[in-house]
Amino acid sequence: MNTARTGSLGVIFLTVFIDLLGFGMVLPLLPLYAQQFSADQAGWQLGLLMASFSFMQFFFAPIWGRVSDSIGRRPVLLVGLFGSVVFYALFGIATEAQSLVLLFVARIGAGVTGATISTAQAYIADCTTVEKRSKGMALIGMAFGLGFTLGPLFGLLAVPSGQGAPGPWPGYAAAIISAVALLLAIFRLPESRHEGSENAGKSILDVGGFKHAVATGSIVLVLISIFICIFSFANFETTLSMLIKGGEAAPDSPFQFEWRSICLTYAFIGVTLSLVQGGIVRRLSGRISDGAMAASGAVLEVAGFLLTLYALQAKSVPILFVALGVVVAGFSFMQPSLNALLSRRSDPARQGMILGVGQSVSSMARIVGAAVSIPMLKADLNCPYLVAAVLMLVGLLCVLLAARGGKDYEPKSNA
Repeated sequence: MNTARTGSLGVIFLTVFIDLLGFGMVLPLLPLYAQQFSADQAGWQLGLLMASFSFMQFFFAPIWGRVSDSIGRRPVLLVGLFGSVVFYALFGIATEAQSLVLLFVARIGAGVTGATISTAQAYIADCTTVEKRSKGMALIGMAFGLGFTLGPLFGLLAVPSGQGAPGPWPGYAAAIISAVALLLAIFRLPESRHEGSENAGKSILDVGGFKHAVATGSIVLVLISIFICIFSFANFETTLSMLIKGGEAAPDSPFQFEWRSICLTYAFIGVTLSLVQGGIVRRLSGRISDGAMAASGAVLEVAGFLLTLYALQAKSVPILFVALGVVVAGFSFMQPSLNALLSRRSDPARQGMILGVGQSVSSMARIVGAAVSIPMLKADLNCPYLVAAVLMLVGLLCVLLAARGGKDYEPKSNA
């Protein structure tokens, strides 16, 4: 374990935070951008747009993870940040040109070069002990939460009046912020992989590593848990903007939020995510097992989805915000704990590859969730959240089985 580099966790946190600031700026507005360009009543085209980013991440996360195992984490993270600069700028151009085709290209390109979160997770794994692994993984969640907090507030600058269609500046501003993150990484982010790694010079596509991931029973159970949990959350995440905007986006919705309120809602989600992961999860890590943390998160998510359904029936904004807080708190407990379990059960020599497989599973869950949740919302306002609640009950069972069905990775003895 390269404990001498634990101080670099602060730099990786700042790098991921600034990059995700741009992501948090664009995501709340993405369904509304697409609605501006398309009259797709069934919602399939919009669902595909939301899924395109995750679809590319599904394929490229293991590749980037494997590349980072071979050449190091730092160059992969730099490539990802450079891609963010290019494709967020293209996102702004697509908005100005009112081109749905360019919007698809921008999201697909961002998915290819942005599939590096698993590399950031591997960077953290390089710099932390097994006992502190979940605490380190919570840094990614904190960065994501802070990005969601400040990103929507920056996006709000695109529509100062709080009304009307958004302009191109969320994309341009995200590109500028990603450029700042790129410069920060160039000058301040050291390499975490030690020289002489046994993976140096091996092929990018480590079929053996992938087979190891899917052939190890305890890892498979963790991957299944990740898929179900992320899919359930994607039903909520993908439809939220349309649900709270109402009007043409969701004609049956009892909520009619303006642009300003939509951005502030996502900022509230980001604050909750940051506070829970930074103030609670990191404090509890090491005191409570990763399995218990993940199971607690699953229970909270079920409760949150049921509260969302109740808020819709009661047409209550306060209850909706309570539901949002509970769902996000559950996700905050669950995501870093499952990633920590996956990391602890993986061969350190294939850490990037296997965490990349985990990121691919997350991406596939978001692909399916994004593709089906918007049509479900169009068909019945309650459907995405009812499906999410039921599946999370299955996810809870999978989490419990995954926690009890394996142990930390142990190198084979040569004796």
